Amino acid sequence: MKCRAIINLKVISTHTYIQTAGIADNRKAPLFRVAIGKTKRLGEGAMTRTDVWYMIRRRAADAGIATRIGCHTFRATGITDYLTNGGRIEVAQRMAGHSNAKTTGLYDRRNDDISVGEVERIGI
Repeated sequence: MKCRAIINLKVISTHTYIQTAGIADNRKAPLFRVAIGKTKRLGEGAMTRTDVWYMIRRRAADAGIATRIGCHTFRATGITDYLTNGGRIEVAQRMAGHSNAKTTGLYDRRNDDISVGEVERIGI
């Protein structure tokens, strides 16, 4: 039940973002658009990988997280959380789109010091 509530919250957040970004009527517009400097406005272009990386780093710093994180941290968090809750590595492998379970195993952080809760403190 908890997972369903989280998914519903994410759907509502995504819907709110789409409405606020003004892209609801333009299905060809990029979902994640580049910011125009520090104006708090969105441009027409799509965020680059570098834009996403810098945004994650800024949000982590704003949340007081000193641990170095990046985009793959979210993938590792999802896989770790799934496995912690009784998921099987083979299913996690398919969800991640990996051809080899060893690759998926590299994202398993159940024995690391960084908790899922710490990463979830980042508001995006």
